Amino acid sequence: MKRIAILLACAAVAFGAQATPQQDKMKACNAEAKTSGKAGDERKAFMKECLSGGAAAASAPAAAPSSAACDKSAADKKLHGAAAKSHIKKCMADAASAPK
Repeated sequence: MKRIAILLACAAVAFGAQATPQQDKMKACNAEAKTSGKAGDERKAFMKECLSGGAAAASAPAAAPSSAACDKSAADKKLHGAAAKSHIKKCMADAASAPK
């Protein structure tokens, strides 16, 4: 089954097929998950939320910079696990309530 999917993907590239909006969304969500260092179950949950158009969706331009800034803030403070998640959650809430 994987071989068929690979062959179809290669054929689409070879014939210059345009990416669908869903493929573009998947690419953006994957890029965001990679830059924020998500892995395992955390990545699965993020991808599900992102692809369903939830708050973490890459298609929401207003949320993306805040998310990246909060992720960077947690990394700068060398927070990991629950402490990092808590920091990011509070940071995102503060960013959402800030006047624009």
